[in-house]
Amino acid sequence: MLGAFWAVPLHAAPQLQLVAGAEPRCVFAGRAQTISLRWRNSGNSAYETALQQRIMQLTSATAVFVAQEPWKRLQVLPGQTVVETASVEFPPVKAETRFMVQWFNNGSNVLGSTEVVAYPPNLLAELGILVNHEEGALGIFDPENQLKSSLKHLKVDFVDLENTAPETFRGKLAILGPFEPGARPLVTAQIKTLVENGVAVVWVQPRDCDVKRLDGDPQPSFYPVLVGRAAAVVVQPEMVAQLANNPRSQLNLIYFCKLALHPRPLTLPPVKRQP
Repeated sequence: MLGAFWAVPLHAAPQLQLVAGAEPRCVFAGRAQTISLRWRNSGNSAYETALQQRIMQLTSATAVFVAQEPWKRLQVLPGQTVVETASVEFPPVKAETRFMVQWFNNGSNVLGSTEVVAYPPNLLAELGILVNHEEGALGIFDPENQLKSSLKHLKVDFVDLENTAPETFRGKLAILGPFEPGARPLVTAQIKTLVENGVAVVWVQPRDCDVKRLDGDPQPSFYPVLVGRAAAVVVQPEMVAQLANNPRSQLNLIYFCKLALHPRPLTLPPVKRQP
């Protein structure tokens, strides 16, 4: 579809190819983003060419041109795979939006494409909607200041649980880091007291968590625990990695907050019948 739209052949050059990832890249729109690229020269001779990037916005039926500009001159030895980075700026969006970046040379040969999903930079503002002052405050324990700085920028009110004893907090929802390795966590007894007091909790585990577990036991990426009349959602750190700059991590955090506020039993996943 894209080739027909631009009257550009979509066959790759016989030597240089872009090694595509399995999943689309997730980025924030409206500012320059760094995209990692792996180029492979499968030929028997060195390949050198000047590459350009073309950004297309995708819908279910069309591909709309957004921007085009030179990228860099690339040289790859025979049989070599190189890792490069490119700075790409996507236009502002109000909701999840799909884009495709085409990489082509001066001969208009498209050597590969990168699918990208862009999000507005204010995703975490939804936390302020989940909790309002009439229902109770939002509590944050974030010793590495990964989440607090983003909430301050978005003007989302919260109670800093580093300055308030967690045992005395009576808000509706608490998000407890750490969000980076080495950060100081709360102890389990404090978190249990929060939940027993009726506070919904999202508890992000530290990477060096010393919770006793059986050797070899697989750990779920997240799971809810009911304690009295409230719930805690225990989250492994990779689910919210690089929280300030990762839209997928921010979406995960919002989901975990909703699950803590409105816990529901786990169910079997739907499976479609093969035609």
